[in-house]
Amino acid sequence: MISHLVRIAAVSAMAAVAAMGQPAPAAAGKVQCNGFLRSRVEGWNWFGGTQNSNYAFSGNHLRLGISQQRGAFDWKLDFAAPFFLGLPDDAIAPAPQLQLGLGGNYFAANKRRSNAGMVFLKEGFLRWKFDEATHSVRLGRFEFNDGTEVMPKDPVLAALKRERIVVRLIGTFGFTHVMRSFDGFHYVYNKPKFNFTLVGAMPTRGVFQVDGWGNLHTGFLYAAATGQVHAKENNGEWRLMGIYYHDWRNVLMTDNLPPAARRANIGNVRIGSFGGHYLQKVQSGAGPFDIMLWGVGQTGRWGRLDHSGGVIAAELGWQPDGLPKLKPWLRAAYSHGTGDNDPNDNKHTTFFQMLPTPRPYARFPFFNMMNNEDFGTMLMLRPHAKVTFNAEAHALRLANRNDLWYLGGGAFQPWSFGYIGRPSNGARSLANLFDTGVDLRVTPQVTLSGYFGYAIGKSVTAAIYPRDKDGSFGYMELMYRFR
Repeated sequence: MISHLVRIAAVSAMAAVAAMGQPAPAAAGKVQCNGFLRSRVEGWNWFGGTQNSNYAFSGNHLRLGISQQRGAFDWKLDFAAPFFLGLPDDAIAPAPQLQLGLGGNYFAANKRRSNAGMVFLKEGFLRWKFDEATHSVRLGRFEFNDGTEVMPKDPVLAALKRERIVVRLIGTFGFTHVMRSFDGFHYVYNKPKFNFTLVGAMPTRGVFQVDGWGNLHTGFLYAAATGQVHAKENNGEWRLMGIYYHDWRNVLMTDNLPPAARRANIGNVRIGSFGGHYLQKVQSGAGPFDIMLWGVGQTGRWGRLDHSGGVIAAELGWQPDGLPKLKPWLRAAYSHGTGDNDPNDNKHTTFFQMLPTPRPYARFPFFNMMNNEDFGTMLMLRPHAKVTFNAEAHALRLANRNDLWYLGGGAFQPWSFGYIGRPSNGARSLANLFDTGVDLRVTPQVTLSGYFGYAIGKSVTAAIYPRDKDGSFGYMELMYRFR
């Protein structure tokens, strides 16, 4: 795999250098031109499948856009050109092993082609601002990530929100090489200490398939109120949100029902999710502490079944004062997403994550928050203004042994549900994950990143992958932004 990884890295590097060699588009009056090229070489060793679990490929995303702001009015047109080189044609195994890493996902979603690419409209919207920009309305195709409605002024809380709050339920799936957008409307009411956001939209195709033109028979209505809490040396933020999600594609849903019952349960998914988060920073003589609380409860219909579920996440962070050259940030985290205990009781109680970007919370993306319990510790070091180092350790197990091991990030094409489920075989222990990553900001335009994660499989993975219950994933990435 290493020689294959080097060859693909060379091809990707040549494509990146060619793109960087082009002059940055110049602004014409108030019309701004910008974009980026992200080139990543991924190396996978997906546990021990009966097909190819060990491979590498190149995934790339080129973005070019123009925009203009004219007082109370602005617009944007943004085109994306994702392309793949060297996708594996043998990384899909029979059930229950299925796709052996994301290379198998990309290959299956792109008409079983090892090299694939396309150009499509990523964003195209008009926005109007009213009452000195207190109100704004955006119409068209746009990107939206839940939790990004407003960022706290305190840098600690802003970083915490960016890294540990956003995109848990609705997101662009930005880690994938195609991503997703949304077609609809986006209303914002904004005051210095309060924000109200209302979004109604349908997700576009994309994520794994390079054709991102069309949208899906899936939609959501999102409403959130966010407030800032300011006290002497203490800063906080709260958010209350509600989401109505409706999927009327009538595709086979991924759940723990017996096969015949699954086929009979094809129908609409209608789910209401209600919850929010709270952030708080507390100063101390040993350095600032922070807390993060996030939770959601759900009710609705899962085809013909009643649906209920929920998820909670809690984290504690500390930035000790004693090592100013390293600027460490230590975190302890716990999350629990409900599973379904009885597949025969006409109820579905697995927490449903809708349209998230799972990767920030599963850096080796072999799990998500559905039927999952995660005990995690994290360390961030910032030895230089241009260097960030992250290391994490997670003990993962299924929340309910009678449910499935789930992964995925939601709808991305008309004919597949968007989540994969593998049997638990009556076990709960999934894996222990250890990983590390580094980001180097070479210039304001160029960032280099690297990551490696190793999963020590437990009883769930051992039953599905008897050849090798362990897995690993790593990548090298170049991001070049231009304007």
